[in-house]
Formats: sequence, C-alpha cells, structure tokens
Amino acid sequence: MSLWRIVYKSLRQHTFSTLITGLSIALAGALLMSVWAVKEQSHAAFTGLTGGFDAVLGVRSAKLQLVLNAIFHLEESPGNLALTDYFEIQKNPNVELAIPIAMGDNYRGHRLVGTIVEMFAQCEYAPGKRHAVKAHGRIFDPTAREALVGSFVAQKLGLKRGDVIHPFHGLIFDEKKEHSETYVVVGVLEPSNTPADRVIWIPLEGIQKMTGHDPQTASDISAILIKLKAGSAIAGQRLSLMYNKQGSRMTLAWPIGQIMAQLFNKIAWVDRVLELIAYLVGCVATASVLASIYNSMNERRREIAILRALGARRSAIFSAIILEAAAIAGLGMLASFFLYSGIMMTVASIVRAQTGVVLDPSAFHPVMIWAPLGMVGLSALAGVVPAVKAYRTDVAENLSPIS
Repeated sequence: MSLWRIVYKSLRQHTFSTLITGLSIALAGALLMSVWAVKEQSHAAFTGLTGGFDAVLGVRSAKLQLVLNAIFHLEESPGNLALTDYFEIQKNPNVELAIPIAMGDNYRGHRLVGTIVEMFAQCEYAPGKRHAVKAHGRIFDPTAREALVGSFVAQKLGLKRGDVIHPFHGLIFDEKKEHSETYVVVGVLEPSNTPADRVIWIPLEGIQKMTGHDPQTASDISAILIKLKAGSAIAGQRLSLMYNKQGSRMTLAWPIGQIMAQLFNKIAWVDRVLELIAYLVGCVATASVLASIYNSMNERRREIAILRALGARRSAIFSAIILEAAAIAGLGMLASFFLYSGIMMTVASIVRAQTGVVLDPSAFHPVMIWAPLGMVGLSALAGVVPAVKAYRTDVAENLSPIS
C-alpha cells in the first residue's frame, strides 16, 4: 500500500478532526497573509499617493497634519491662510502649479472642498490622468453655486446630475447646522481611486462666503497644493528653506511621500504586534495538528501493527504520519485563500470608505508563497512527535486478541 493511500484512508477515517484542524490552519494562514498584505499595500498606497502634487503649504503646524488634511481629506484643518499667500506662491519661479483649497463644511458627513477650476483642467492626479467628469456632466462654474461629486460619494448617497444639496456647517454631520445655500450637482467625477472620490467639490468662494462663516475671514483658504517645476528636489529645498527655516508663519510639507512614510514609522509597533499575533496563531494552529494526530495514535496502534505485519516498514509508517500532518496543513492553506480574499475585500472596503485609498484584494504578494510553505513545513515538523510514537509501536503487543 502506497504512502498516499495510507494517508488518504487515515484522513477519511478521522474526517471530523481533520476538518477542525484544517479550519484552524486556514484561519491562521489567512490571518498571516492578510497582516503582511495589508501592511505592504497600505504603505505603498499611502506613500505613493500625492494627488499629483509635490507639496502642501499651510499655516505653521505639523507637516503630517497638513498632508492628511489637504491630500487625504482627513483630520481638521490646522488653520487658515490669507488669499494673498496663494497669489504670492503662485508667482514663485519654483512653482509650476498652485491650487488653493478651502474646507470646513460637509454634506451628510462627506466633506465639501472649495477649489478653482484649474484643479480639474490642469492638475494630473497621476501621470497622464486628470479628474474627468462622467458623460453628460461638466466642471462647475466658479461664479455659480454648482458642485462636482466624487464617485464614491455619488455611489453612496445616490447623487446624480441635477440633484440639489444643502451643505451643513462643520466636518461632522449635524442636521441642526444646515446652511441656507443650495448647490446643484453639475457632474459626477470618474473614479480615480484617490481621496478625491470621497469629497464634493464646489467653487472656492462657495466655502469662503457660506452663511455662518466669519465675514472677516471670508477670503481665507485652508491650504495650497503645489506642483513644483522640473528639478523638484532643488525647488523643494528652496521653498522649504524659505518657509520652514527662514519663515515662522507657514509650513511647507514636502515631499509628501516621505511625510506619509513618517506616519508608518510612528505606528510600526502596531505592525510588529500584529505580526507577533499572526505568528502565535500560526504556532497554535500547527500545535493543533500535532494534538489531533497524537491523540488519535492510541486508536491507531492496532491499525499500524497490521500494516507492519503486512510488510510496511517502520520508516514508511513514520513518513506516512508526517505526510498526513503536511496534508492537513496543505488542505487548510488551500481553504485559507478563500478566507484571505474575504478578509482583504472587507479591509479594502473599510480603507476606501474612510480614506479614499484603494487596496487591491487580488494583488499578488510574496507572503502568498512563503506563508503556505511555512505552515505546511511547521505542520510536518509537528508531525514528527506522533510519527515517533507510531515508529515505536510494538507489533506483537498490538496484534494480540482483544478480550
């Protein structure tokens, strides 16, 4: 009888324990792969996503807060700049494009961002890609109460061209803080898989002059998005020296990717904790393989003795037990890919809803190779203990008649 036949019969004979043990392996493997995949994809997505800009200029504050607020539309604005600051940076010889934005209002929990038409006419959020309006839509008139809706907002709220929206004051939705102004949706943006999908865009003056806002700061802006001219490293250094070293009123957050990398460095301990938990779960799962097979050895002693009497060598029995442990882990890891897909789709939907950053649940990651191999290898190693017990089974003693 071949080794695989022995293993197959054993797995069938102990179907329930095999399924339970395989499920624990599947859960451990899915968790292990998910932790690494989410960590790597999140780091790449957040540090690589700049919205097509090189820097953010804002009031004196932390660079990370400026980037999170102006690029990812998270956090609160650290303060306002005068519109004259925009005109000044716009004329700077190191700057190719400057886009002012203003924030502070929402529509049913989704932020309204005031900006100028150049945000859509000139800005490329990725090489060769600009924010485009779906068919039958157009860019808002900067002098009218019109709005462009991000694709995610349109999908979630069911907004379409021609709908009328009433903004609410503040970044948190409160029905008691509704503004008197209304805005007509003139277009829905094509999906860009960026945080721009999560906001509603209106003319800059729409935010500045909204009723209920301080009239003394009616011309203020929240931040300025900057695209530097060719040779951006030198241009960025010049502006950084001007605003961060020599100045004391404003902060230039540059380069955006490195600033986001600092965020991940600060929370690196969270990744290490999750990795440790995943490792521990993997160890517990492989230990369950050992326990499952080892606990069944007493009822297998007579079966093993019969196999030995029929000519099976000790080494064959030893190998069969290890192969069985590896087979259970292999079946579990096959199932783990289904669980992994479910976990990744859930995480991706949450990350997109909260940040606008898109993760790809189907993207390949090296962990999808080394995690299954590692789990199968550890399980095979765990099978050594019951294999040794099977190897030492006394044939004569276990073939004696059962009284």
